[in-house]
Amino acid sequence: MQAAIQTRDSVVRNCRICFILASALCFSGLAAADDPPANLTRLIAARETETARAQSNYTYRQTVTLDELNAGGFAEGTYREVRDIVFSPERERSEQIVGKPFLSLTHLKMTDEDFRDIREVHPFLLTKDQAFLYETRFRGEENMDGVDCFVIQIRPRQILDGQRLFDGMLWVSKKDYSVIRSEGQAVPEIHTLKTENLFPHFTTLRQKLEGDFWFPVMTYGDDTLNFRGGAQRVRLTIRYTEYHRFGADSKITFDK
Repeated sequence: MQAAIQTRDSVVRNCRICFILASALCFSGLAAADDPPANLTRLIAARETETARAQSNYTYRQTVTLDELNAGGFAEGTYREVRDIVFSPERERSEQIVGKPFLSLTHLKMTDEDFRDIREVHPFLLTKDQAFLYETRFRGEENMDGVDCFVIQIRPRQILDGQRLFDGMLWVSKKDYSVIRSEGQAVPEIHTLKTENLFPHFTTLRQKLEGDFWFPVMTYGDDTLNFRGGAQRVRLTIRYTEYHRFGADSKITFDK
C-alpha cells in the first residue's frame, strides 16, 4: 500500500506501505498436550490440498473493505471492491470485478502487494506445493469454537525475491487435520529509503462446507500503521460469500 499523506495545500510525502503487525502472537490460552503425530505437517498439507481441490469446484464472491480510521475510530476514507472468483476446468483462477471499486482513501494507496495478499496470503492454504516453503512448530492444543485443535506455528524457511508468504499460527482440527483458523501476517516487510511495506496482523476464519471441508468466510484486521510520515489506524475486512458449486443450482451460504 502506498502512503499519500496530504497537507491542506499539497502532498507532503508518497511512500509505499501496507500494514504493521501491531501485537505479538499470544500462546497463553493453549493447553498442554501429548506429542502430536510425527508427520503432522504432512497430514495437514494433504488435507489442505484436498480442501484446495474442493474449493476449486466453487465460484465465490470476495468483498474487500479497507477503512482509514481517525482518532475516534470513525472511517475517514475507504477502499471497497467486489470480485467474483471463478475457476476453469483446469482449476485456474480468474476474477471478475463486480461494479466499480469505491475509493476515498486520502492517506493510503493500494499496491500490487496488497492485491497479492488478498488473493494468496489472507485465505492461506498450506497445500503440498506450499509446505516445503515453511518450517512448523507444535504449540499445543486448544478448543476453538467447539473444535478440538492442534495449534501450529509456521514461518517461511527463506523468502526469495518477489515472494509473498505467511508467518503465523494455524488452528488444525484433531479429527481430520483441517485448518479452521489462521492468524498472522504477510511477509516480507520491505524497507528502503523511499518506501516502506509493512503488513497487518490479521485473522482468517473458516466454516465447514458440504463434504466436511472448511472454506474461508472472513478475514479481519485492525492495526495502527507506524510509518515515517506518521501513524494511521486502518481496519481491513474481507468477506468470502456466495459459494456456488459448478453444475449445481443452489448456492452455499454461511451463518454470520
